[in-house]
Amino acid sequence: MGNVKIGLEVHISLNKGIRTKMFCGCKLPAKPEPNTNCCPVCLAHPGAKPVFNRQVLKHALKLAIALNCGIAKQAIFSRKTYFYPDLPANYQITQYEFPLGTGGYVDLGNKKVSLKRVHMEEDPAALIHPGGVGNAAFTLIDYNRAGTPLIEVVTEPDIESAEDAREFLKKLLSIVEYLGIYDNSTGTMKADANISIRESGYTRVEIKNISGFKEIESALFHETERQMQAAGNNEMIIQETRGWDALLQKTYQMRKKEDEDDYGYIAEPNLTVIDITEEMIDEANKEVPELAQKKAKRLSDNYSISPEDANALAMDMELAELFEKAAKEIDPVFAARWLRKELVAVMKQSKRKIKAAKFDEKQLILLLKMLEKGGLTDVTARELLERLSKKSFDVEEYVKKHELEAVSDKGELRRLCSEAIEDNPKVADDFKAGKEEALNFLVGKVMKKTKGKAKAGETKEIIADLLKQGTEK
Repeated sequence: MGNVKIGLEVHISLNKGIRTKMFCGCKLPAKPEPNTNCCPVCLAHPGAKPVFNRQVLKHALKLAIALNCGIAKQAIFSRKTYFYPDLPANYQITQYEFPLGTGGYVDLGNKKVSLKRVHMEEDPAALIHPGGVGNAAFTLIDYNRAGTPLIEVVTEPDIESAEDAREFLKKLLSIVEYLGIYDNSTGTMKADANISIRESGYTRVEIKNISGFKEIESALFHETERQMQAAGNNEMIIQETRGWDALLQKTYQMRKKEDEDDYGYIAEPNLTVIDITEEMIDEANKEVPELAQKKAKRLSDNYSISPEDANALAMDMELAELFEKAAKEIDPVFAARWLRKELVAVMKQSKRKIKAAKFDEKQLILLLKMLEKGGLTDVTARELLERLSKKSFDVEEYVKKHELEAVSDKGELRRLCSEAIEDNPKVADDFKAGKEEALNFLVGKVMKKTKGKAKAGETKEIIADLLKQGTEK
């Protein structure tokens, strides 16, 4: 048993492959004006009755299967009663006694995180606190979000660190994106975290509504430190619910922790029980694609790339598909290195996903082929890759027009290296005196003369050879 026990309740908005909200005909909002995408059902007007969106069940079944869960025989909904402005009906339609999926796990590689349940529920309205939760003079409510479909994934307290929690969420994100039920660019993945430490006898503290993987990791790290410090000062740690202030980077008390019984769950009388047949499960199973973990093993086995590269590629479905296309035309190991490191770095810099890039896949592969054959330097290739991610163009034509081909004439390169040595005699003497960094300085001079078209490795070898032999013209 570890010193820290963490359980997560992850809420994932189903915003891909579904057109309308969970119980009404309102379209899933992209970013409409506040309170313009509502109807009597999602605003809980008297007499308005919910009608279940069956596509939500199909999505939920796929996720429960992908998470290795046992599937319930029936889909049954309950009312979770609590009084808060984000719930116009004063209850949330969810699943309690009979979740859709039970058990299951997510494999982190070094360990498996067991799951307690996977269930469907509606999202409450969005509360906006101008100036932050603690400083807001008033609260705004946007009911556009009310009634949008959610899947909640609840773990057992198997997670032992903030880092493992972030890894779990990355794996979960990869799964829902592979399944085609979630788009991270427009959807939200939020988490409530239960955290306890051995020193308190594992008294559970909940942190509510944390958005973003980085913030979840920060909140868990802070709360662990807070509890450790309190235990060290012999302060009592109580069971409570705390919020996370992202601006101040600390948790704060919201209320003493309530139990599930306090919510007054009752069966939802306006929705019928839905039988989940073997045919429905088989149909959902057929739509579950090869997921990241299996894909990573196949990529490693079939293309002889390292497990590290295979895992990094497989975590992003679009990146993995791009790699397999490139591997048909160039060396797979070379392709894996450039796509996994250089392309991903370009995407991170522009804060975009691979699928959002505007590059032409054929032109990208052509760029890599030219690089592999020695027609481009690494520096030039990186610049072209960045340009290609913003706008498609004919790489071969562009390289010729701007004379970007790598310097392939070894005689010419040797002459330029000799010039660099002659122009910087003190630096050359420093290298001869044992200062290795002097060599990099001379390489930089040659790279500048060739406008980055000389190959750094080859240039370095030539300069080192010339310095050992004595300067040549």
